[in-house]
Amino acid sequence: MTDIIKLAIVGAGLVGQRHINAIAKQKDVVLVAIVEPNPSEDIKAMDVPCFDTLEKMFLLISPDGVILSTPTPLHVSQGLECIEKGCPVLVEKPLATSAVQAKILTDAAEISGVSLLVGHHRRHNPLIQKAKELILDGAIGNIRALQATCWFYKPDEYFDIAPWRTKKGAGPISVNLVHDIDLMRFFCGEIISVQAQMAPSIRGFDNEDLAAAVLCFENGIIGTVTVSDSIVSPWSWELTSREYPIYPMTSESCYLIGGSEGSLSVPDLTVWTHKDEKNWWNPISGTISPREASDPLINQITNFADVIRGKADALVTGLDGLKTLLVIEAIQKAAETRTLVEVECSLKISTNGVAAQ
Repeated sequence: MTDIIKLAIVGAGLVGQRHINAIAKQKDVVLVAIVEPNPSEDIKAMDVPCFDTLEKMFLLISPDGVILSTPTPLHVSQGLECIEKGCPVLVEKPLATSAVQAKILTDAAEISGVSLLVGHHRRHNPLIQKAKELILDGAIGNIRALQATCWFYKPDEYFDIAPWRTKKGAGPISVNLVHDIDLMRFFCGEIISVQAQMAPSIRGFDNEDLAAAVLCFENGIIGTVTVSDSIVSPWSWELTSREYPIYPMTSESCYLIGGSEGSLSVPDLTVWTHKDEKNWWNPISGTISPREASDPLINQITNFADVIRGKADALVTGLDGLKTLLVIEAIQKAAETRTLVEVECSLKISTNGVAAQ
């Protein structure tokens, strides 16, 4: 394999176009094909072959890797098609419509020895990498608790242009919380049980627009998270991270990580500690940690290319995508039943993709 990595993108919608732009900024990665049944005029104008199906693309093009940025129901069938061709694949989040379906894909990748990555791109953000570094270096001691806030207000037109977003299963738990859960796992380890509550949409939709969960990690950490797409708020990753310019920027943080020696707020990366003895009567002060700034989508492409070359491990594996999806499903079940749900029980999935009883 040459040092130049040839990638194909399947799905040229908003996310696919962001991947196209990220590839264009790479010196040693090139876009060799686009699969899009309804290409825009901009896509048609590109000097890149465009196909209406993945099958037709593979007949004429042999990419080193494929990025799937198609609707979630297509991820498993298209991912399996790539794996059957021995082609490494990066699948946008969530990995599948259910953990059972995701397990089919992860099993196929493992059996075939084909790299399967998931597009939880926030892990590739330098500020998240710095936060992880601070945690591992013991800047806040042993983590005891983690709090995540995911509050924002989606305008009515967001739902008008895509009515499926008003249906059951398309609320903020499944659509938005998956990124936050992935980062909570990245910071603190695996989640073993959840309790949750949710409230029906105040706009009259079939899904929830507010939910909260208590998460128990296998190492004893307790996490809390709330999510809503009907709250006017500055406390969400989109508005605090400055990751994507289409969102207005605030100086707030959306994650609070509490430890035995201090606490860390993210994404502002402030470490809070007592100057002298740990004591709530002693002064406490915050120190902002410096970090590099770069586009996480570009970093994600770099990692994918290095995985294909055999020079790096995947930062977000297919198994990571499956485990995060299992937690999301546990939150949904816990909220519906108002009972404690053990996530580890959901991991008992047989190799043929049928959940064990």
